[in-house]
Amino acid sequence: SGIAFTLAMVGLLLVPHTIMRSLAAGAIVAGLVSVAAALTLLPALLSLLGDRVNALRIPFFGRTAAQEQSPFWSRTVRGVMRRPVASLALATGLLLALAAPVLQLQSGEAGVQTLPDRLAAKEGYRALNAEFPGETTEPVEIVIDAAAPAVEDGIARLRARLATEELFGRPGVERNQAGDLTLLTVPVRGDPLDQDAVDAVRELRSEDIPDAFPDAGVQVFVAGDTAESIDESDTMNGWLPVVFTFVLSLSFVLLTIAFRSLVVAAKAIAVNLLSVGAAYGLLVLVFQEGVGNELFGFPQVDTIESWVPLFLFAVLFGLSMDYHVFLLSRIRERFRETGDNSDAIAHGVGSTGRIITGAALIIIAVFSGFARGDLVMFQQMGFGVAIALLLDATVVRLVLVPAAMELLGQRNWYLPAWLRWLPDVQVEGAEARARLEPAR
Repeated sequence: SGIAFTLAMVGLLLVPHTIMRSLAAGAIVAGLVSVAAALTLLPALLSLLGDRVNALRIPFFGRTAAQEQSPFWSRTVRGVMRRPVASLALATGLLLALAAPVLQLQSGEAGVQTLPDRLAAKEGYRALNAEFPGETTEPVEIVIDAAAPAVEDGIARLRARLATEELFGRPGVERNQAGDLTLLTVPVRGDPLDQDAVDAVRELRSEDIPDAFPDAGVQVFVAGDTAESIDESDTMNGWLPVVFTFVLSLSFVLLTIAFRSLVVAAKAIAVNLLSVGAAYGLLVLVFQEGVGNELFGFPQVDTIESWVPLFLFAVLFGLSMDYHVFLLSRIRERFRETGDNSDAIAHGVGSTGRIITGAALIIIAVFSGFARGDLVMFQQMGFGVAIALLLDATVVRLVLVPAAMELLGQRNWYLPAWLRWLPDVQVEGAEARARLEPAR
């Protein structure tokens, strides 16, 4: 489980962005320390405590936590397994429906307009726009790298083009002493990070500047907060499929080795992608479309923060795979003991349901704290993680996984003969392997 989480975080290290790499490094260190503590410090403490670890009685719950099977989870999973086709269809349909709004996802960066009205930064922004509507603290900066006489006509054409844009103010011109570098400082009316400003700067880069400076020997660069936001969004979007491919590929290899089954590995990745997709869809539905946002106290915004989808994928996939490895270990352990696929599924879900749900609720509570903050970027992150883990611990683990495994039967443990050389790492212990051979 620790390796699965770490691999997901390693994917963020690939992104050439300081924030992503910092978040990934912190998560990896925390994960490795947790694994080390679980394998050394925790056994030592349990050894010292002995039976006294269960000495205290929890009010209202008594000692039910010590039971091997959860009655609620056992009854529920057996009900799901009695109707596996309907359960699988309903769970998959629900997750796909929740994921559908992701097709409308727009990534960007939150501007000052998304801040609460009580903050001084927003009050200053409003005062500036009211008294000096053509000015801004974050102008667009256009840098022209060429000798001044060669670019005069181009600058004139660009200034004429900018004059037709209501969003841009009158540009200021500065040159260095050598006369081979020109800076145009162009004020942006309103919030420089809202969608109108982003669209205007994209058009400036793609159309206005190439038309004004057709000479290939003239280099023109567009900087400023709006341009930086565009570059950051493009970087995140460009690296998202790379991180997806890297994490999914390594996870598939890890799960194949851990459980000696191509089917288990492929199914685990598929169900985790469904939960991640549902989280993306709900983010768009709540924050972009404004469906239920007031219920949670969230603002409706034009974009999802550019780093949030990438971060959510790594965190959610790592945590979901963590739970999945824990669940599958119990199922495989029982299957090796009994050879009964249905009994193994019911036993695995019944014995881990309470633990997985408890762990998910802890993380949901933690990230709900982010969702209750003032900054929309952290609201999106907290809501996305919390809602995805809620779906993962209920719809995915309780319905989707048992129904799929029940339908697959012995094929769950299929490993082709040409992969028999893979090491048997015995994730769940040293049980006999003979009962698995017929399934292969």
